[in-house]
Amino acid sequence: MAGYADDLALAHLLADTADSISMGRFRALDLRVESKPDLTPVSDADTAVEQALRSTLQRARPRDGVLGEEFGHTAAAAGPGSRRWVIDPIDGTKNFVRGVPIWGTLIALLEGDRPVAGLVSAPALGRRWWAALGHGAYAGKHQHAATRIKVSGVRRLADASFCFASLNGWAETGRLEAIVDLSLGAWRSRAYGDFYGYMLLAEGALDVMVEPELSLWDVAALIPIVTEAGGTITDLAGRSPGDKTAAIATNGTLHETILTALAGPKR
Repeated sequence: MAGYADDLALAHLLADTADSISMGRFRALDLRVESKPDLTPVSDADTAVEQALRSTLQRARPRDGVLGEEFGHTAAAAGPGSRRWVIDPIDGTKNFVRGVPIWGTLIALLEGDRPVAGLVSAPALGRRWWAALGHGAYAGKHQHAATRIKVSGVRRLADASFCFASLNGWAETGRLEAIVDLSLGAWRSRAYGDFYGYMLLAEGALDVMVEPELSLWDVAALIPIVTEAGGTITDLAGRSPGDKTAAIATNGTLHETILTALAGPKR
């Protein structure tokens, strides 16, 4: 863990900066919102947060690259390296611009293609989650007010709380019927959306979270938190999620059940 302690401490400092900027713009009457080429919204808070975090990383980690949702990839300032920070300045922008408090900043550190540390900060909820490989997963208001978290021990779908995102997206994959079947077979089903379902899974508050497609900045920070909490997160092929893949996250014991249901023939 010693190798990631400084990186986690930096991630918390980055999150403090992000929270200060984003909360200052949340529900602001003069919030500026534009549409990106893919028709998803971007607010002035998204761009301001990412610019601030990039500036800090350039000073604090010049040997590391940076990938962000709004400004793309920036190579390391001090030569090539295998480490890269991945930033989603505001995950849940649609919630942010509508005044819904379920949004957050996602910060991940990758070594090669492997996420080794991740932090999710949701200041409007007053909560933060973080993890690094071999360290465990934690949640709390801040780094010094934390509780270790772990996934549930639920073993049957009939006893499980099932969470999903984007029915339209699942319809596009041809797996909407499978999602409906899983929902009907579960004890309870809800659609919390974005990062929040994965964090509830890591805390043991629900047992399954599925999403049809995520970009790398949407998922990189989630992977260490879910896995260090004892869960499993893969794409539909059972591999670690990457850019533009589905994410299937479970408490581990239910993973084969969910993966089999969704990875089977499209209907």
